[in-house]
Amino acid sequence: MNKVLIISLNMVFLLTAISASADDSSASPAKRIVALAPHIVENLYAIGAGERIVGTVEYADFPAEANQIPRIGGYHGIALEKLLALSPDLVIAWQGGNQQADLDKLEQLGIKVVYSETKDLQQIPDALRWLGQLTALEENAEQVARRFEHGLVKLQQRYRSASPVSVFYQLWPAPMMTVNGTTWIHQTLEVCGASNVFADATTAYPQISIENVLHSKPQVIVIPQEKSKKVQPKIDWQKWPEIPAAKHQQYIEVNADLLHRYTSRVLEGLSGLCDRLDTSRTYYQKLTTTGN
Repeated sequence: MNKVLIISLNMVFLLTAISASADDSSASPAKRIVALAPHIVENLYAIGAGERIVGTVEYADFPAEANQIPRIGGYHGIALEKLLALSPDLVIAWQGGNQQADLDKLEQLGIKVVYSETKDLQQIPDALRWLGQLTALEENAEQVARRFEHGLVKLQQRYRSASPVSVFYQLWPAPMMTVNGTTWIHQTLEVCGASNVFADATTAYPQISIENVLHSKPQVIVIPQEKSKKVQPKIDWQKWPEIPAAKHQQYIEVNADLLHRYTSRVLEGLSGLCDRLDTSRTYYQKLTTTGN
């Protein structure tokens, strides 16, 4: 399976509970940080700590300045010698998104390692505030966290009473994969007033078939656009006009980086997704009114 997808899926599996040691907030603020996940890099930049990042991993590409940060590995492992040469005073790891053996080795060598995880939208502000404590940028972090909270509440209120529109989220085309009701992506659909047709699947990221999609009859198919070194296979849904989304050409492409990463930018992706789902909702409401 594509490495980008593996990163994206592990992102969607894991959650935002912060398991740093109890004295992190009272320790000296971090000045040389190695951030071992793209979303950690984004959030550090968001609170004004981007210049303190001395090393990171593959696909940490936002903001643009992040592309200049030295790479010391990726999902499949960390180049420990490269990392140690950067003389970090703090490594912020992504539990489950990094190789635990590498992290254990760093701790054995006396490198301070703290862990960030993410589960749901409501916990992103806590993750931002935590980073603020680690960097002594609490005021900046609080401002970003409050903006996120305010933006999320506005979206939730806007679509709380919206009529449901049924959605198939095509997480990956080959093998075809989607999401169930326990996932981060499902939460984003809920905010938009959408109904996930595979919410009751028994696994978080089930592999499914064309027949499963035919049976579920989604009104909309959402297709995330992943960055990849390989060309993604495409599915020509027009071959199955019995699917309402195909019959009425209700496809929505979304930026996977905006929706799949646990960052304050998720509101940007979420707002765009909700707007487009609302357009589809209005389309079907008009069909019902005209009897077509």
